[in-house]
Amino acid sequence: MTSRAISPTTVRLGVRSIFGQWRGVLLFVLPLVLVGLAVLVRALVGEDESAAEQTLYRLGLAVIVPLVALLATSGLLAPEIDDGSISYLLAKPISRHTIITSKLVVALTCVLAFGAVPMLVAGLIVRSGAPSTAVGFAVGAAVGGAAYCALFALLSVLTRHAVVVGLVYLLIWEGLLGGLLDGVRWLSVTRWSGELVDEIADLSLVEGLSLSYAVAAAAVVVVGGTWLSGRRLRAFNLTGDE
Repeated sequence: MTSRAISPTTVRLGVRSIFGQWRGVLLFVLPLVLVGLAVLVRALVGEDESAAEQTLYRLGLAVIVPLVALLATSGLLAPEIDDGSISYLLAKPISRHTIITSKLVVALTCVLAFGAVPMLVAGLIVRSGAPSTAVGFAVGAAVGGAAYCALFALLSVLTRHAVVVGLVYLLIWEGLLGGLLDGVRWLSVTRWSGELVDEIADLSLVEGLSLSYAVAAAAVVVVGGTWLSGRRLRAFNLTGDE
């Protein structure tokens, strides 16, 4: 098998897989919702710091970014596994880790385009007088989105119901339990992203975490999720059966 880190063919197939389905439409809708709400908040309350932070954190970082990552990543692997066409790709002389890395490049590009950039725009709208806020949320979205992509890629090769499992994870762990149990912050991608925002924009969204821990934890999820996904794909049956 070839040992190239990125396969251009796999990248092209990934782009076609995402934007040839309904997921592609949602990827355009979600950032429009975020920017539209930012415009509404600015029009209703002006440049209010608290309203801006809640809009960017509670909606943007905790909802829009992970949903973009889930839609992009599940759209790359799950459909191919479901219909058995993954066997065509696996039959090629391409490293399984190269396949996963190439797919994740597409997913991360989607996160940057439909998550991080809209966060930057929304931040500049609600806090035009404090551009560091917009930059902080954009960076947090990029790093958090990368971690989510690696996590959801692993789910895609572990189960045929990656979207459902991913939504349950976001609703229960990141959403419900994350708001009730203080200890969840140590294992929460949203909280790690929030800590990055705090450091860049000098905010106080997350308490009790250090920047070094947040960066290290996100890196472990990205590297570990990518490696485990490639390893799982290596054991995948060429017939498409698990």
